[in-house]
Amino acid sequence: MNTDFLSKLQFNDQGLIPAILQDYHTRQVLMMAWMNEASLKMTLDTKKATFYSRSRKQLWVKGETSGNVQHVVSVDYDCDGDTLLLQVIPDGPACHTGHTSCFYQNAMTDDARTAGNSDILAELAGQIDDRKAHPVSGSYTNYLLNEGIDKVLKKVGEESAETIIAAKNDDPDELAGEVADLVYHLTVLLRMKNLSFDDVFAVLDARHHKKRRDEYDDKGKVKD
Repeated sequence: MNTDFLSKLQFNDQGLIPAILQDYHTRQVLMMAWMNEASLKMTLDTKKATFYSRSRKQLWVKGETSGNVQHVVSVDYDCDGDTLLLQVIPDGPACHTGHTSCFYQNAMTDDARTAGNSDILAELAGQIDDRKAHPVSGSYTNYLLNEGIDKVLKKVGEESAETIIAAKNDDPDELAGEVADLVYHLTVLLRMKNLSFDDVFAVLDARHHKKRRDEYDDKGKVKD
């Protein structure tokens, strides 16, 4: 375990440094807590987010009682060395209230700029799983699940063709709509096969980043 970077960190007068947890897949900010050097070293060693409780004056592993462990993928520190950013894969909600994130109370949203983001993929998959576990009368998702894999594959084929037609029609709005339909049906297909977009992201990462690292040398130049 390389801890050389510790000398670059700026702990406060109490020997603490704030640590922000971010979901590795969705990039959602989950929580903030304090670390001291000991809890940081334990985090690096166990790959489980471990903090220092100022009230109890002791180390605590996030999720040690609730089971909502935060598995650490990476630890970064900011330009001043006085804040940590942990990207994690959570076993469950980060907030003690049961919310996915501690930051669930909104103070302001600029509706003119809100356009959604990739979080919707996880929400969509979650809704499909919920429909599977708790069927709703009249639900299109339940209709697809009940009809089975052949029906879903047929819809994926139809939506693929409609996406091609929309692209040929050179209509951006139509194309966005057809791609959305295709993504929805692909999500149903993935969940029927017990896969998620995390599995797809892993393949994309292996094909893109890892391949590119093999293509470039240490100085960022293309290998001969």
